[in-house]
Amino acid sequence: MSRMKQREQPKVPCQMEMEVDRISNLPGHIVDKILSLLTLRDAVRTSILSSKWRYKWLNLTSLVFDNQSVLVSSQDPTIIKNKMVKIVDHVLLLHNGLIHKFKLSHRDLQGVCDIDRWILFLSRGSVKEFILEIWKGQRYKLPSSLYLCDKLSHLELFNCLLKPPRAFNGFKILTSLDLQHITMDQDVFEDLIYRCPLLERLTLMNFEGFAHLKIHAPKLTFFDIGGVFEDVNFEKTFHLSTVSIGLYVNVGNDHEPTIGTTSKLIKFFASLPSIQRLEVQSFFLKFLAVDMVPRRLPTPCMELNYLSLRVNFNDMEECLAALCILRSSPNLLELEMLARPDEQPGPRAVTKNLMEEDYQNCFLNQLRFVKIAGIFGVPRELNFINFLLANSPVLERMTVKPASQEGGWELLKELVRFRRASVHAEIIYLDP
Repeated sequence: MSRMKQREQPKVPCQMEMEVDRISNLPGHIVDKILSLLTLRDAVRTSILSSKWRYKWLNLTSLVFDNQSVLVSSQDPTIIKNKMVKIVDHVLLLHNGLIHKFKLSHRDLQGVCDIDRWILFLSRGSVKEFILEIWKGQRYKLPSSLYLCDKLSHLELFNCLLKPPRAFNGFKILTSLDLQHITMDQDVFEDLIYRCPLLERLTLMNFEGFAHLKIHAPKLTFFDIGGVFEDVNFEKTFHLSTVSIGLYVNVGNDHEPTIGTTSKLIKFFASLPSIQRLEVQSFFLKFLAVDMVPRRLPTPCMELNYLSLRVNFNDMEECLAALCILRSSPNLLELEMLARPDEQPGPRAVTKNLMEEDYQNCFLNQLRFVKIAGIFGVPRELNFINFLLANSPVLERMTVKPASQEGGWELLKELVRFRRASVHAEIIYLDP
């Protein structure tokens, strides 16, 4: 009897093969989503997963060259530059398809002429987001080819010099502009903003070359600024709802109000009928209080629900300006007040104090949350807190954080004895 041939067991693919096969057959939109969540360096490394993944990264629409994507162990500027240039050149050479976002932000990169080439390359495509951050060295002068990128919707520049050619006609579909540590002339700034008719978000930080901020932006909804400037004028910014503004230089205590001039407070708020969130930082409240301070704005801020003020309680005019804004904000829900005790009281502040009548006719009927920080527990600060508690009938929580622990127990005793218009008001004391 012949031996029966033993039947061979069918081969079972190993686990690794099954996983690779599963990865290889992922739907295209899933692959694109995975690649979009990876750094550029990791996206390139997916080419080893399988033959189907080998060239997937070449179709990335977002190219980000930062410290996570480009690892350079050397501290030698020449080596860093050469490696960066080699990597960017290599990626752009092999890339196949559209580039919608290009970001160059490496902490060790200085402005190099190679950036001009890359921007020229991008200007011939349809880049929508361009982010350039030069962290070292002098201002990098942008090439004229940048102003040919007419498909831009987001532009972000750090440590750059802007000097558009005369033929520049603006970024017609730009909606977001972020400029930090930049230099440009006054007329260039005004013309740039004016020629971006769809601009919705504008950020300006630490700028040079212009000091008069003329903002003509009918679509603007968000404005964040911090720097040294002489004035700010809004034109047709009827949709502006979120503003954060900080003046980084003291306007001085010796400035006397000019007879016949329009109040800076009135002028500032006249173009902000839709303001919902307002942050007044550094010395800007003092700037607004330089000229005549009205008891109430001609037109109330009906939509303002969040207000943050950096205020020197030793300056009467600043306190009056704060009260004016509060009186003119009937629907305010949240208030944050940060004390600024970094200056000596001015001559006017020494001779005047807020009187009881200054606090009258200021009812905060919608105010629910208050944060006060940086105070020392001096009478003027305590009087303001007392006023807030006594005129906020629906207040839920007040958080107080002093500047130091000295006198903290006495401050706490003063706080708990103040009368509260709201029976539900809770006072929370935070250690500095």
